[in-house]
Amino acid sequence: MAINPHTPPPVNSIDCSEHCAICELHSDVQHLREVEIWRNRHWLLRHHPHPSPLLGWCLLDARRHLAGAIDFLGDEADEWGTVVQQASKLVKTVSGCDRVYLIAFGEGARHLHLHLIPRFQEDQRSAAWSVADLYRDVEAGRQRLVQTENVQEFLVTARLLAQNGFMSGPNKS
Repeated sequence: MAINPHTPPPVNSIDCSEHCAICELHSDVQHLREVEIWRNRHWLLRHHPHPSPLLGWCLLDARRHLAGAIDFLGDEADEWGTVVQQASKLVKTVSGCDRVYLIAFGEGARHLHLHLIPRFQEDQRSAAWSVADLYRDVEAGRQRLVQTENVQEFLVTARLLAQNGFMSGPNKS
């Protein structure tokens, strides 16, 4: 199998041949400032924007426009597993959830963004596919969204952990 020898474009460039909501979000500094938790050269971790279905529902985005893991360059592939693990641990630590679901479809936006969804055992709305119903119900206004103040508290704690090295490597927790 041939490996793509090309290096990724500069992280601030948007390599996007079609309209892409994720690329647009990444270029909207003001909005991103409201939801971003952590970033490095390849990845950006953010809380779900308003309206958020669950406190701690985060997204891990590729900073380079790519559809999925099939498009990873070597260093992106090398780093992916560790970053997903650390982001999952961060969501679990800050939210206090029992586990973290990982979902990536790539249909709503064909730009890799992995949903990290906190699963609370006592909250059946976060159980397996029920979480998709919750998502639709919050978007349609049939379910209460997470309060902005609660998201802000989550973000403060998550950013502090990330700044103190939580996202930089193996974590013993």
